Amino acid sequence: MEKILIIGANGKTGRLLAEQLSAHPDYLPVAMIRDRSQHSFFEQMGVKTVIGDLEKDFSDAFEGIDKVIFAAGSGSKTGKEKTKLVDELGAIKSIDLALKHQVKKYVMLSSRGAENAEKADESMQHYLLAKKEADEHLKSSGLPYAIVRPGKLTNGPYTGKIKAAPIFNEKGEISRADVAAVLVHMLDPSLEGLQVFEILGGKVDIPEAIHLFLKSGQPVV
Repeated sequence: MEKILIIGANGKTGRLLAEQLSAHPDYLPVAMIRDRSQHSFFEQMGVKTVIGDLEKDFSDAFEGIDKVIFAAGSGSKTGKEKTKLVDELGAIKSIDLALKHQVKKYVMLSSRGAENAEKADESMQHYLLAKKEADEHLKSSGLPYAIVRPGKLTNGPYTGKIKAAPIFNEKGEISRADVAAVLVHMLDPSLEGLQVFEILGGKVDIPEAIHLFLKSGQPVV
């Protein structure tokens, strides 16, 4: 079984990732948490934890790790300084550590709008610019990677269905449970093609939607 480090494990999407990975026959999740008070949630489901803070040295978290999912985020309403420390510099440090530890694949939870962050509304621009910097660093790192950019996140139920495109010219939502499932699916080593795309809630099963998109590069709706 491959060990999957979840960075941002104690967030809403991170907890869903831990649940989904713990139920997967091929993966053994390792939840990176900031302090011991967050340990009990993961202990109850039998998920191993490791202490790591994106604003400090967290290199020990990568020991024995095969693949990484980055699902951390300061949030779009956080101050610019915290956003830069977590979403940009923290992500970049994690990418460099993944490279140092010869991680097999790095899956990044990014955000819609990161591709054209310079054109974003002022209230969101600092957040999207930080995401873009992290994405670009990952692209140039030499690591096998996937960058997933979901629409507005909801706490809705898992549907297992999405639509995918390089960039959507529409607003839309997607449940965190479906986003987590997409991130887990992107760990699959058999996937080929440019793995940078946006996702929204849709009508196509996740594996099929991703397969069709990666094969054609065209929107799958």
